[in-house]
Amino acid sequence: MADSSLNNKVIIITGASSGIGKSLAYSFASQGARLVLFARSADKLTALADELVGKGAVVSIVSGDVSKEEDCRQLIHSVMEKYGRIDVLINNAGQSMRALFETADLKVIRQLMDVNFWGAVYCTKYALPELIKSKGSLVGISSIAGKKGLPGRTGYSASKFALEGFLETVRTENIKKGLHVLVACPGFTSSNIRANALSGQGNIQGESPRDEKSMMTSDEVADLIVNAVEKRRRDLVLTLNGKLAVWLNRLFPSWSDRLVYNHMAKEPDSPFK
Repeated sequence: MADSSLNNKVIIITGASSGIGKSLAYSFASQGARLVLFARSADKLTALADELVGKGAVVSIVSGDVSKEEDCRQLIHSVMEKYGRIDVLINNAGQSMRALFETADLKVIRQLMDVNFWGAVYCTKYALPELIKSKGSLVGISSIAGKKGLPGRTGYSASKFALEGFLETVRTENIKKGLHVLVACPGFTSSNIRANALSGQGNIQGESPRDEKSMMTSDEVADLIVNAVEKRRRDLVLTLNGKLAVWLNRLFPSWSDRLVYNHMAKEPDSPFK
């Protein structure tokens, strides 16, 4: 779209092969952006890129693992070689878990921190000088779990809290440099993140424990995030329940603890009751 402020902007999306990342690719492409899609699955990235290019989008793909610093450095290097600039970095790659901390293997907590937190740190570290030059946007896809600790999601909540603290600090450090930092917090979203969540021992969970029919879709979430990037918003908390959870936790934290416990305990095969 020629009248979009995102037209021809160079936008990197991590975790772009599925879920919210894939939906973000479609949404940014509709605004005329030039996309760089990053994920571990080269096959999925190729299929997505082929479809977007068929619709007239400008798309490049880079396969790699955000939990590996060198892969992130190479991502940013390849973008600069191809385009010479970076306007938006979307730190979207993420993984969840479902287990009590008491019974979880620490390797699972470490893996979630490596993907959800360190992946964003690595990509941001190498992209930041270019984002400052372009007065661009640094985006972190967090979660309501980054505002309120969720039982059974210890590593996930911890990684999202860490991500938010990191982004808030980067925002403040660069307050005079024109850098835009957005922290986007979807609520429960109909995507594959729960199906790919880890058990306490590190196995893939498989089927989602929640009814996803009434959830916001990843396409709806992506459109709202793209709009927030375009408007250079500071924070985005999605869904009425998400906003309510943040508000209750701020004003009535003890009551909020009990509400969240009771809500999460209703999940099928919940690890606690």
